[in-house]
Amino acid sequence: MKNIQIQTTLMGGLIAGLSLFGLSVQAQEVGRVISSTPIIQQVAVPRQVCNNEQVVTPGQKSGAGAAMGAIAGGAIGNSMGQGTGRAAATMLGLFGGAILGDKVEGNAPAEVRNVQNCTQQMFYENRTMAYNVVYEFAGKQYTVQMPSDPGPTVRLQITPMAPPPAQNYGNVPPPGSAPRY
Repeated sequence: MKNIQIQTTLMGGLIAGLSLFGLSVQAQEVGRVISSTPIIQQVAVPRQVCNNEQVVTPGQKSGAGAAMGAIAGGAIGNSMGQGTGRAAATMLGLFGGAILGDKVEGNAPAEVRNVQNCTQQMFYENRTMAYNVVYEFAGKQYTVQMPSDPGPTVRLQITPMAPPPAQNYGNVPPPGSAPRY
């Protein structure tokens, strides 16, 4: 038992001595986690939402009916009358035939197309940003914020600190130094 105490004392003296020379000695310890509470924040997340809808467009006429009607009406009008009357009948036949031919062609069937409409919408999600962790070490409780849940224990890194330097009051030289005259 006495041998273990001497080794502990020697180790403590070695750590204190190394600390005085600016060398750091660190030990790893473990603390017991008492609680780990997630810090939750609402975050806006943009998403694209698309809908398909049917759009009906009227059919397009080819114009062939009007052209065929104009030719037929012009030929019929040209066969009637003489002189300026023939010219007027031809013109009347052209216009009348074009109108009649357009009506005969009729309306083309309506065209149904699928159209996709997309919009950007914001959705809100709850995300865990960090954890407030309460742990116990050496009989005391400590609180720290960590990026992830540590589980049942938390690893600690302990760095010993050197004792503060002795205060020099008055004109007394520090120990180990030569007096000045």
